[in-house]
Amino acid sequence: MLMSLFQFTARRLASRAYCGLKASSKKHKFCVEMARRSSNMADFREVFAKAKHIVIITGAGVSAESGVPTFRGAGGFWRKWQAQELATPEAFARNPSRVWEFYHYRREVMLSKHPNPAHIAIAECEKRLSKQGRSVVVITQNIDELHRKAGTKHLLEIHGSLFKTRCTNCGNVAANYKSPICPALAGKGAPDPETEDAVIPVEELPQCEEDGCNGLLRPHVVWFGETLDPDILTEVEKELDICDLCLVVGTSSVVYPAAMFAPQVSARGVPVAEFNMEATPATDRFRFHFSGPCGTTLPPALARHETEIIS
Repeated sequence: MLMSLFQFTARRLASRAYCGLKASSKKHKFCVEMARRSSNMADFREVFAKAKHIVIITGAGVSAESGVPTFRGAGGFWRKWQAQELATPEAFARNPSRVWEFYHYRREVMLSKHPNPAHIAIAECEKRLSKQGRSVVVITQNIDELHRKAGTKHLLEIHGSLFKTRCTNCGNVAANYKSPICPALAGKGAPDPETEDAVIPVEELPQCEEDGCNGLLRPHVVWFGETLDPDILTEVEKELDICDLCLVVGTSSVVYPAAMFAPQVSARGVPVAEFNMEATPATDRFRFHFSGPCGTTLPPALARHETEIIS
């Protein structure tokens, strides 16, 4: 991502002392203790029971358990291209037909996918705690809307959505669940390497339906080289500032600026719990780490605590 994204969150982090900067301070002693991460679920549950404002940051690992292709690492290709070769403004300008085939394929795949136990646990937790005057907000890097399908209400989609479009002419953003999104894309988008591009004329690609516009639509997602929506980032900052518990679920903690969100929270002494298949570059900054599939580890972590009063 662009340096401006890094600076947006980095300036907040810079104002807070990182663990270990002042060796003689009480803060240092506290941070060292925080760095001794725990996998004790009972201890996490005690923290969870007292939390009033919970932030849950989710990444591709959550969606992968629903069978969603990540297009990352070995084998992460659509035809002969990786996502970073297609998910750019330059790629769209050069070949909007190819890029739309790629996103049409992803949209069609997602229409057949369903939330897994991790998505459902988060949504059920939000609904239950809201009745107790407690809040849960999900900040997701995923564009698949599986959190929304599961029932999550307080959702910040920092990278946009596969099921929203933005007009390249008038800028209008609209939800779009059509299948196919336009007639010319019907049956197109096969991911096999030997598949030839459809070479669809621009006028047959998705068009804006605002009166008198007819501009070319693009997916309303954040592409490589683009900045995140500043309004959404402002909401994210607000939630990070007031939360008293943070969960990081299914994310590698290497994609910025999202990779800085949880360390920012941890730097002010708030407990952070990581749920992931393996340790990440940020793991040592967090109070808790639970290894394994999120759909297995998260439901018991977010289940009703014995101290909760259900009205």
